[in-house]
Amino acid sequence: MASEQLSLSELIDRQIRETGPMSIATFMGLALTHPREGYYTGADPLGAKGDFVTAPEISQMFGELIGFFVVNLWQQLGEPRSFTLLEPGPGRGTLMQDALRVAARAEGFLDACHLQLFETNPALKAQQAERLGQYKPYWADEIDAVADDPLIVVANEFFDALPIRQFVKAPDGWHERQVGLRDGKRTFGLSPTPIPGEAMPEAVRNADDGAIYEVNLAAADALQRLGKRIAAQRGAILAIDYGYADTQTGETLQAVRRHGFADALEAPGEADLSAHVDFGALARVAGDLGLRAEPLATQRDFLSRMGIVERASALARANPGQIETIAAALRRLTDSSEMGTLFKVFCASAGDLEPIGFA
Repeated sequence: MASEQLSLSELIDRQIRETGPMSIATFMGLALTHPREGYYTGADPLGAKGDFVTAPEISQMFGELIGFFVVNLWQQLGEPRSFTLLEPGPGRGTLMQDALRVAARAEGFLDACHLQLFETNPALKAQQAERLGQYKPYWADEIDAVADDPLIVVANEFFDALPIRQFVKAPDGWHERQVGLRDGKRTFGLSPTPIPGEAMPEAVRNADDGAIYEVNLAAADALQRLGKRIAAQRGAILAIDYGYADTQTGETLQAVRRHGFADALEAPGEADLSAHVDFGALARVAGDLGLRAEPLATQRDFLSRMGIVERASALARANPGQIETIAAALRRLTDSSEMGTLFKVFCASAGDLEPIGFA
């Protein structure tokens, strides 16, 4: 059977048979970004008909407050006549549409702003073009292919979808967790080659046997590439994702399909794979580049400091028939039982900038 006729599951299984078990990072990379059948290169995964709903799709308030945040940074930068606003993984373009509608009120902002998007999904690119066409966006093939002017990055639920590696603690050291085949079925296993504890971050070296440590080298690389630009050109990155503040052990790899949890290995290319973001690791990358990382905030605290309650009240007054819908959106974005504390807000900036919304 020719390779182009194989399904993604068959391609993965054949690769394992021919070359042996693969890392979880390799499996995630194939499942999410395979050119033909990857999850993010196929149909639109967002919304009620997709597999998950992101904050910008819940309410316009989310993107509007991001717009205020970006305008404030631009003003702190001295209102440069040219700057790049980059969004990696912009979904349907909803966040940036809401953000720029608000930002446009600042005189000179739109004339200075060069909107750049980093996207691989053709279906989402088409929706982004429809929503954001008036701002003349540019789609980059590389995440850091930006101009030499100041750079502001907004990354909502981007880092969680980058491939991770997992390591399991055993009496003789750490062993990388891999994806292999047993009786023809994909399953997790461990590499027989131990890795000494000294190679692991100090925070996890003395973990108990059986502990799982996740590392996202792709996220660190993406931040390093963007951070180098920010350090050299001034600017900031704002990242909103589910994750934790300090490097720790624990398994967070998950698959979501049709708004429910699924087996991560069962249907590659048909489910969203993600893992919680180690913001402590990202803060260390930022620090090594000379950037200043703000104290990590919960989404609830960040949006509250940005004025989401006041914005919800204003929307309710203007749209009395939508009071319940607006209140429900506010709860979903900020309540601790919803997205409020699960999602964190990370910001790293260059120079003397003081990003708003943080303690």
